[in-house]
Parts: sequence; structure tokens; C-alpha cells
Amino acid sequence: LFSFLVFLRYQIYYDYPLQTYLEYPILVAQDVILLLLILRFNGNMKRALLYALTFWGGWYMLTLRRWIIDLAMNFCTLISAASKLAQLRCLWQTKDSGQVSALTWSMSAYTCATRIFTTVVTTNDLIVLIRFITMLILNIWVTVTVLRYRKAKKTD
Repeated sequence: LFSFLVFLRYQIYYDYPLQTYLEYPILVAQDVILLLLILRFNGNMKRALLYALTFWGGWYMLTLRRWIIDLAMNFCTLISAASKLAQLRCLWQTKDSGQVSALTWSMSAYTCATRIFTTVVTTNDLIVLIRFITMLILNIWVTVTVLRYRKAKKTD
């Protein structure tokens, strides 16, 4: 959710065309609803106000200075890359892709590839390009690893 909010705020801050970030408000809303449902069913709705105030404050603090939003965007790239590397590490250790879907990861790679193209065509923003190129490489790497460790189905 943090990464989605930062990316959305970054795009708005630099006044990029709506079509370059239109899916992010939907993703943010989806994550907020999911978070609220989790808090509700765990009996922690009082924390929802704390989270809302934190996100609201962070939304405005991100744009106090240009370097803050740029740093936050780079930090989000680092967090996303770290999560993919953690997935890779788990795959390497277990040597089993289990329930991990190669199709899902390949769709993520395809999405990154298309976002690279649209970024070059619309904004040519280096920070965004670095993010999507990094994510493309890691998504392809995870996809290949999942395919490599996929178990052959047993037939009777």
C-alpha cells in the first residue's frame, strides 16, 4: 500500500497524464478496503484511525520537498526489489515452486515491459524507468525460477 501511495503521489506531483497512473487509485482503494476488512474481522478497528492519520500525514509530507518524493520513490523500488529477491531466495532454498504461478509472474513481467514503453513515450522519467526495468528483470527471473522448480505432474 505504501508503494502504491508513493507512486500515485509521485505521478500527481509531477503532473503526469492520468493514463500513466490510472490503475493506482484503484489499487490503493482495493488495498485500503482489504486492510479495513482485516482490521474489522480481527477486532482492531480502533487502529484504522491511526493508519488513516499516518497515511494522510505521509501523503502531504511526501511533497514538502522535491527530494523527499524522489527519495521515497527510490525507496519503494528498493522495497519491491527486496520482496522479489526474498521470493527468489525462498524458491532457491526449497527448490520447489509449490503454488507459485508462473503465469502470474509472467503477466507481471509483461506489465512492466508495457509500462517501460508507456513511460518512455509519455514522460521519459528516469526514476520510473529504473523502477520498471528493475521489476521487469526480477519478474522474469522469478518466472524462470518457478518454471525451473515446477514439479512434473504424476500420472497413474
